[in-house]
Amino acid sequence: MDRCVVTFLPDGKKVVVEKGATVLSAAVSAHIHLNSGCGGDGVCGRCKVVIRKGTVNAQPSGRLSAQERKDSVHLACQTLVQSDIEVEVPAESRLDLGALSQEELALRLRGVYSKAEEILEAKPALGDGLFGHVPLVSKVYLELSAPDFNDKLSDLERVVRGLQERFPDASFVTGLANVRRLGALLRSSGWKVTVGVSRKGPFFEVVSVEPGDTQARNFGMAFDIGTTTITGQLVDLNAKKILGSKAAYNRQATFGSDVISRIIYAQAQDGLEKLHHAVVDTMNEMIEALAEESQVDLNDIGCLSVAGNTTMIHLLFRVDPTSIRQAPYVPVLNFAPVVKASEVGIKISPRGLLFCAPGVSSYVGGDITAGVLACDIQRSDDLCLLIDIGTNGEIALGNAQWIISCAASAGPAFEGSGMSAGMRAARGAIQSATVVPQTFDVRTQTIGGDKPRGICGSGYIDLLNGLLEAGILDKNGRFNTSVKSRRLRQGLACWEFLVVAAEESATGEDIVLTEADVDNLKRAKAAIYSGISILVRHMGLTFEAVRKIFIAGGFGTSLNIDSAVKIGLIPDLPRDKYVFVGNSSLAGARQILLSGPAAQAADRVAENITYFELSTDAGYMDEYMAALFFPHTDAGKFPSVAYGKK
Repeated sequence: MDRCVVTFLPDGKKVVVEKGATVLSAAVSAHIHLNSGCGGDGVCGRCKVVIRKGTVNAQPSGRLSAQERKDSVHLACQTLVQSDIEVEVPAESRLDLGALSQEELALRLRGVYSKAEEILEAKPALGDGLFGHVPLVSKVYLELSAPDFNDKLSDLERVVRGLQERFPDASFVTGLANVRRLGALLRSSGWKVTVGVSRKGPFFEVVSVEPGDTQARNFGMAFDIGTTTITGQLVDLNAKKILGSKAAYNRQATFGSDVISRIIYAQAQDGLEKLHHAVVDTMNEMIEALAEESQVDLNDIGCLSVAGNTTMIHLLFRVDPTSIRQAPYVPVLNFAPVVKASEVGIKISPRGLLFCAPGVSSYVGGDITAGVLACDIQRSDDLCLLIDIGTNGEIALGNAQWIISCAASAGPAFEGSGMSAGMRAARGAIQSATVVPQTFDVRTQTIGGDKPRGICGSGYIDLLNGLLEAGILDKNGRFNTSVKSRRLRQGLACWEFLVVAAEESATGEDIVLTEADVDNLKRAKAAIYSGISILVRHMGLTFEAVRKIFIAGGFGTSLNIDSAVKIGLIPDLPRDKYVFVGNSSLAGARQILLSGPAAQAADRVAENITYFELSTDAGYMDEYMAALFFPHTDAGKFPSVAYGKK
C-alpha cells in the first residue's frame, strides 16, 4: 500500500498515512482537531481546509461555494489523500480542545465551591446538609502486633483483625496484588501500615496497604464527562476541600458533536478505541496537571467518581455502545461495576478505584442521577423539575414519592456548535445582548469584556428575544424583510442579521445570526419545551403544580430566565421558581466521592427513576410542532410574552 506525507499548515505538523485516507483522519493522527460535528458524513460542512500542494480525490459537496472550490477549499472528511500534500487549516475549521481558561472554568462551575473552599456536609451551593462524610476510600492506620508462637495468625488475617477492631462485624475482601506484597511490606514497616478501604456496598474492600502512617494523604477526583465538556476536581477526601478544578472540551467532538454520531463512529475500524482514548487522555492530562499544581502524588489519589450520560460511560469503559441506538434501545450497562481505574487507562494509584454514577436508560444517564442527588429531589416533599440544557436535553420530574425522566434531543445549538458564529462560553463570547427597538442597534456584553469573537448559548437566547420584541423576527423564526435596517441583509445562503460588524469584532469578520441559525435554535428549544410539557402532562399534572425548577447546564453566568421563557424554551411560570444550579452532574459526582451513603443513595435514585420514551406518546409530535414557533403556537401558554399574543 502506498503511503503519503500530509503536512498541516501553519502548524508544520507532518503525518504519514495510507494513500486513500481522508484528510480528516490524517488530522486526527496529527492531533489537529477539526470541527466535524457530523462525524465525517460531509453534512455539517465545518471541516473546510485548503489544499496547497499535492493531489487529492474530493467528493462534490453543496456545502462549498463556487468560489471556495475555485480556491481549492475542500471538506476534510470528503477528501482522499492521493499523494504527498500540504493542507492549510483555517482558524474557523479548528476545535479548541485544550483546557479552559480560569474565566471559562468559573463559568462552568457556577454554583459550585471554588478552589480550596471547604465542602460542607451539604450539596454544594444547592441547599442544606445531605450525607455524612464517609469517603469512598478511607485510610486507616494500624499498628499491628508481630506474630509469635502464641499468635500465629496469618498476615492477611492479622490485617483484617486490625480492621475489624475499627469496623466490628465487617467483611473484607482484597485483590491478589495486595496479598502478594503483604508479607514483605508488613515486616519491612515494623507492622505499622495504612490500609485504604472502600465502603461502598455490603463488603469493605482493602484497596491498598502502605508502609507507615499515610492517613493525611488521601485524595480523589470527581468528573463530569459531558458530550461537549469534561470537568474535573481534585478533592482532599479527609478535609472535604476542593484543591483544584479544570475543564476541557471533550476531544470526542472531533468524531461528532452528539452521541448518535459518536455511536456510529464507534462502529468504524478502531473507532471505539479512538473515542475511548479521546476521553481518557483528556482526563489523565487534567489529573496530572491538578496533582502537580497541588503537589499531590498520583499514588495518593485512591479513587475517582464519574458522572456522564450513558454513551459517555460506555466509551469511557470501551464498551460497544451500538445497542443504545438500536430498538429497543437497551444499553450494555446502566450500573457500571466498580473497577480499578487502571483497567480503563486512568493514571492514578495503580490500585485506585473508579466509581460511576448509575444511569437510568440509554438516553438518561448518570449525569441526571447525580443531578437529582445534588438537588435533593429524591427527598423533597415539593414537586421539582430538573432540566439539563445540553447537547442531550435531559429532564427529570418528581419528588420523594416518584421521579420520571425523559431525554429531548436538543442538539448542540445552545452550546454554540453548528452555528455560524457559535462558540462555547469563553472569553470573547457574547453572553448577553439587547436589541434597541427603534434603531435595531445591538448592545452586547462579552465574557471577560474582550472584543466579541462569537456567540454562546445565553447570548443566542437574548438575541432571539430581542429580535422578536423588535419585530425583526416573526413567530415562525423568519426575518421581517420589510424592516429597513443596514443590519438585516441577504447573506450567501439566506437572510441574516448583523450582530457585530467586522471592524468591531476580535476576528475581523462580521458576527451574524442567520435564518439557518434561528432554525437550529428553534428546533433545540422546541425539543426541550415539548419534552417538559409531555412529561408533566403524562403524569396528569400542570406546570403550576411544579414548585421548584432547577436549570442545569453550561450557560455561564448570564442565562436570562426571562429571555428563556419568552422564546419558549421553558414554561412561563413565576421567575422565582427557577434556580440555576450550574454543573449539577459534577456536584453529584463529588457528593458520591465524599460519601458512601451518597453513593448508595445514587443507586436507589437510579433504580427508582422511571424512564419515559417521548416518541411513544401519541401527542409528542403535535406538541413538538406546536413548539416550533416563538414562543408557541398557543400564545395562552405564555401570558407574560407580549409578542406571542395575537
